[in-house]
Amino acid sequence: MRARVVPLFFKQGRDEDFDKQLDLLKDILADDIEFLPEVGLGDAIPEADAVLFPQILGEAYRQLDDFRAINLPILIITTEFGTMAMWDWEIIKYLQSEGVEVIAPYNMGQTKNLARALAVKSELQASKFLVYQDNPGEGFQPEIFKRFYWWENECTQRMFDKYGVTLEKKSFLEMATQAKELPEEDAEEVWQEWSDRLPLGHINTKQRNSALKVYLKLKEAIEADDTIKGMGINCLNESAYSDTTPCLAWNMLYEERQMIWGCEADTVVMLSKYLLHKSLDVPIMMTNMYPFLMGDAALKHERIPYFPDVKGNPDNYILAAHCGYFGVVPQSFSTEWALRSKVLAIVDDNATAIDARLPEGPITLAKLHPTLDTMSVIEGEIEKYSQFEDSDCLNGAVIRVSDGHQLVSSLTSHHYLILTGHRLAEIRQIARVFDFEIEAL
Repeated sequence: MRARVVPLFFKQGRDEDFDKQLDLLKDILADDIEFLPEVGLGDAIPEADAVLFPQILGEAYRQLDDFRAINLPILIITTEFGTMAMWDWEIIKYLQSEGVEVIAPYNMGQTKNLARALAVKSELQASKFLVYQDNPGEGFQPEIFKRFYWWENECTQRMFDKYGVTLEKKSFLEMATQAKELPEEDAEEVWQEWSDRLPLGHINTKQRNSALKVYLKLKEAIEADDTIKGMGINCLNESAYSDTTPCLAWNMLYEERQMIWGCEADTVVMLSKYLLHKSLDVPIMMTNMYPFLMGDAALKHERIPYFPDVKGNPDNYILAAHCGYFGVVPQSFSTEWALRSKVLAIVDDNATAIDARLPEGPITLAKLHPTLDTMSVIEGEIEKYSQFEDSDCLNGAVIRVSDGHQLVSSLTSHHYLILTGHRLAEIRQIARVFDFEIEAL
């Protein structure tokens, strides 16, 4: 999708400079924006995702009420480089001081991010997330799983109220049963198509085919409903329903159609991931946070005797691990990738897990708050990966942040997203499209 944008002009000041800049923007942003017919400031604005000023003039000071009447995001892009100009600051600050929110990107990357964000915002209004679950919280480890907000009706309603996305629920038991009943030949056919692209560890044919059958069932659901933009399965809490895990399927569905996935049917992760990944177009994945400051509580859960040695103050470090390894990382994001046998006792012995790594270096942790109106954003760095034999952390990431105490006090969930690179500035920009606040560390 492209963002649908209405160019606005000042009726008392439209000249050839306006037309020249608009033509230039139509050229350099042709892949990102659908430019609707121009409208004079103060006239009725047709249905669109945003308005755009290719030219900003002193008339703005005298048309404040017309600006206030605009109920769409207001973009200011006045240079041939697809950005605001330095000369725009006074008008921008004047409008902001008078309560008019305007968005003025200062590099082309931000402009493209904003265009994608506008398209995502529109697309979500006609989209759904599909989750497979039956009685969430009632299966394995209820003392843990009954605490999670994402299964509450209130959470689902908030997703719809703020972002327009709906949630469809289907039976995990029924889907898993149907997957088991698929002919082996169906899985073998898929393997023939993917065998040169999927590095497998020491797993047997049954493990591989069980995972491929889940992929086939999920793909069938997607192909039957093109409004599905994200999928999740209550794969741990209700793992008794299935002889495998969906990790391989999430990788394959992302690689072939960029489908967003949610481990453990975490819909807040799915929504956060959709907003960030589809807007910023950077690698992203979900994992669990184990701050060193959590001490024995974290060590016991991962069945490790101690935290990895680090270069700096241990208080400022996190061990990131999920389902025995780092987490579900699509191959196209990974520096290393393999499908291996399961690690967690909670899943079937036939199950598998992904062992993969993002690049070491700068990263950003992020997730929406439970109320969905604030995004937690924490910049840090993956310093290394650590392995613990006979544990639930055979390959976890060691992440350094600026202030571990503040991090522990501000985390919204044990599930967090990791984006490659430092992305706070970019997330601040798109937050203005989606109307969420930023809580940054």
